[in-house]
Amino acid sequence: MAGLNVSIAFFFLVIGVCQVLRQLSKRLLSPGAYSCLAREFAGSLQLCTSCLELRMLLEIGLWGGGFGPDVVLTLLFLLFVVHGASFDGASANPTISLQEFLLLESNLAATAAKLLAQGVGMGMGWAVTKLYWSWELTHFHLIQNLIASECSSSIHTSLHHAAFVEGTCSFFFHLVLLKLWQSHLMYRVPALAATVTFLTYTAVPFTGAFFNPALAAATTFHCSGSSFWDYIQVYWLGPLAGMLAALLLYQGNIPRLFQKNLLYSQKSKYKIPKARMVAQVEGDEMQQKRKGEKSNSEPSGLAGCPNP
Repeated sequence: MAGLNVSIAFFFLVIGVCQVLRQLSKRLLSPGAYSCLAREFAGSLQLCTSCLELRMLLEIGLWGGGFGPDVVLTLLFLLFVVHGASFDGASANPTISLQEFLLLESNLAATAAKLLAQGVGMGMGWAVTKLYWSWELTHFHLIQNLIASECSSSIHTSLHHAAFVEGTCSFFFHLVLLKLWQSHLMYRVPALAATVTFLTYTAVPFTGAFFNPALAAATTFHCSGSSFWDYIQVYWLGPLAGMLAALLLYQGNIPRLFQKNLLYSQKSKYKIPKARMVAQVEGDEMQQKRKGEKSNSEPSGLAGCPNP
């Protein structure tokens, strides 16, 4: 358990450093630079280092530490709860940034800046984690360094099935995210953490369950066993297609591309009860009847004016 305790201490250290980075950036930078660059960089750095350490525990912990996937999944859930509470609105996920762009919530320049910050943050997270592993503080890290040179692909199924798995994970993740987007943080964070944990448990034997293009590029693109184009199809195009499908299903349209709703008809927000509608129609008929009787009882000239 000593190795697991060191990993947990590493998680706390990374989260603390990234939190300090966020606070300093918020004070020193403009709101735009903070939200598009510093916040996304810190979130991506935090996410990448945590996921790399968790992946190492998942691969080595069963036979090197005596604990199974249940420990790693519990840590994954807790970490994503902490990430959701500490990210300060950052997504650390290119498909979420593109989703905001398609929903007209972000312009092109801000989206490009977020994608750049996410890529740099993930790359920095990979470099920091590799440096941390090189210190070999536990036997887990010693084993990891021995097998690091023979890193193999995370795709353990056919290419089309792998792309489908990543796309399906992205679809359900974004569908839950869209549904809970306006909900309170206290409900949204654990719901998203539970969704990520369940999807990871389901998909990790097939693709590693990334459904995050930047995270996949930083952690698995350099591994042998699959070509660069294979990685692009599975870890970039798959999650992107899943996000578009979730957005189309939830919205019925993609506001940045077209406004016409393809799935849902535009109905009135307020529904009038049937009994009230019948009573209203009968009342209108009685009112028209009274007006007709009144007009028949008046002289042929203008009402209120004497006839010559």
